[in-house]
Amino acid sequence: MGPEGKRLLNIVILGFGFMFMFTAFQTCGNIEQTVIKSFNNTDFHGSGYTSMAIIYGVFSASNLIAPSVVTVIGPQLSMFFSGLLYSGYIAMFIYPYTWSFYTASVLVGIGAAVLWTAQGNVLAINSTDDTIGRNSGIFWALLQFSLFFGNLYIYCAWHGHDHITDKDRETVFISLTVISLVGCFLFFLIRKPGPEAAPEDVTESLLQAESTESTASSSHQSIGSQALDAFVKACKMFVTKEMLLLSFCIGYTGLELTFYSGVYGTCIGAMTSFGHDAKSLIGISGICIGVGEILGGGVFGMMNKCSRFGRNPVVLLGLVTHYIAFYLIFLNISSDAPLAPEEGTDLQAYITPSVGVALLCSFLLGLGDSCFNTQLLSIIGYTFRDNSAPAFAVFKFIQSIMAALAFFYSNYLLLHWQLLILVVFGFLGTITFFLAEWRAESRRRETDYDSIG
Repeated sequence: MGPEGKRLLNIVILGFGFMFMFTAFQTCGNIEQTVIKSFNNTDFHGSGYTSMAIIYGVFSASNLIAPSVVTVIGPQLSMFFSGLLYSGYIAMFIYPYTWSFYTASVLVGIGAAVLWTAQGNVLAINSTDDTIGRNSGIFWALLQFSLFFGNLYIYCAWHGHDHITDKDRETVFISLTVISLVGCFLFFLIRKPGPEAAPEDVTESLLQAESTESTASSSHQSIGSQALDAFVKACKMFVTKEMLLLSFCIGYTGLELTFYSGVYGTCIGAMTSFGHDAKSLIGISGICIGVGEILGGGVFGMMNKCSRFGRNPVVLLGLVTHYIAFYLIFLNISSDAPLAPEEGTDLQAYITPSVGVALLCSFLLGLGDSCFNTQLLSIIGYTFRDNSAPAFAVFKFIQSIMAALAFFYSNYLLLHWQLLILVVFGFLGTITFFLAEWRAESRRRETDYDSIG
């Protein structure tokens, strides 16, 4: 297998590893508030929204040290150990306690920062200017299959259940923990994508490759100074013009991540007008989100359309898709749904509540999210190729701090106020992405002219 084939295989393995891990974790996030409301244990006083706020708050702060961790132990081990923390968070729901719930939230926040920084590093290492769009799409599509499989399982397991029993919960979370662990061990299959490796080098892991290159280029540099250097690069990158422009769009993806991965499923489950199967509709909603994510990743990533038409039309499509979804949700879902008790809400919005409209909105949320995220992965991987780990750390820092903020206010704000925040930030994020893309395209033209000259 040639170097390009090895790089593509690494991207596919990376995608499958994340698919297994997030089949477990995203499904967990989608159902945890509903599960918590149904706990029979009166000693448990946790909140799913508060947990997610802690996760993303710690996630954002930990992104400042994540590049240092990846630099020291390499991306492969970084992803493996981070994955173990994700698995521990999911396993906590088997026998939940308030203290273990919030402790696990802190730990998975730290693990998430390291995991996604390492992921961006692996994506950049295995991509070129010509393949970064394709590889971003392949990874994103495989990742979002997690929404399909995990939520299909939830639908089948909870179909017809008005109340989630302890046995239902234990069965689901034992299964999700095992699935997450499978994803962790898949990361060890990622190999060095070196250009002309000898036969014995073909089996050398990415971790060994990174360590070797680091040793060769900085033989007199201590591990501590490498870590400090990575931290300083991340801080400097945060204030570059390109990253400041992209920060609005990145922040918007954090807000809408909270909405589609936690709040919207809870809203659907709370609508008593959807019938006694409203709880199982959470799973169907997640599947529809996953179909939209996969479709967007395939069309705008794997087919690499962005290289011909630029990234701006894809991002604009994402905004329009989200605006349609937000308007339909405003009409279809009652404003108190995010805050309703386990019994649900009998209130109606502005039209007769429709399951079909609710699931259409789920699809549109997923499609729009994939438009934004595939293009952000592509432009960051292209613009900051030489410093990919710090760049993706800053990306996740901004995204996660906004997600934490959104999970915090989701405990208090009615649905229509949450939608208004998304509308405003979506518009600002799209405009600033346009400016960042024009700067990137201008730089590309200047590079082409220099190479001709």
